[in-house]
Amino acid sequence: MSAYFLFDVREIRDPNKTKDYQDQVFATVAEYDGRYLSLGKPVDVLEGDWRPGIAVIIEFPNLERARQWYESELYRPIRQLRLDATDSCGVLLDGFNASAKG
Repeated sequence: MSAYFLFDVREIRDPNKTKDYQDQVFATVAEYDGRYLSLGKPVDVLEGDWRPGIAVIIEFPNLERARQWYESELYRPIRQLRLDATDSCGVLLDGFNASAKG
């Protein structure tokens, strides 16, 4: 079942590091069978007071593959670029299979 990373980049503090991150990250996601579903599109908040900056959604085939990417030696130094260059949050969500519900 698919798994999803949701990142909210609230502020870019270092545009040069952010550019370095963007130049490298796409290949790492593809290496772990991931694909971008949303990248920086406008967000329409319908409920609550969440005010996302740049929202990013990445789909992976399953939780294991998603964690492998996030914790990989390939992504680790690139992830640090993002953490150093931005104020951001990230969560990993497990998908839901409606046909498998009780």
